Amino acid sequence: MSYKWPDKDPDEIVDYSVDWSRFLDTDTLSSAVWYIDAADGTKTSVANGDVVDGLQFVQKSNTSTVTTARFALGTANKRYKITCAVTTGLGLVYERSIFLRTREK
Repeated sequence: MSYKWPDKDPDEIVDYSVDWSRFLDTDTLSSAVWYIDAADGTKTSVANGDVVDGLQFVQKSNTSTVTTARFALGTANKRYKITCAVTTGLGLVYERSIFLRTREK
């Protein structure tokens, strides 16, 4: 199942978050890896400053239950598939994909 975030203007630099608390119970997040699908559909791991298919991954942060990614740039009228994979303190691994559309506002 994929989720959808609000649209992003290509000129904006915006934070988007995933709340994992409903999966965690008393567990906590220990790490998170973010991916952006390339134009050919390849799931590409991103680090600070990486640009994939025109969308820039600026940076990531997380609390014990929420992961956040900051994005910049992007091609107008394009829908990006973003994936976040997390590992918990108990060693469980969860992954969620989210769609992010860029549109001129």
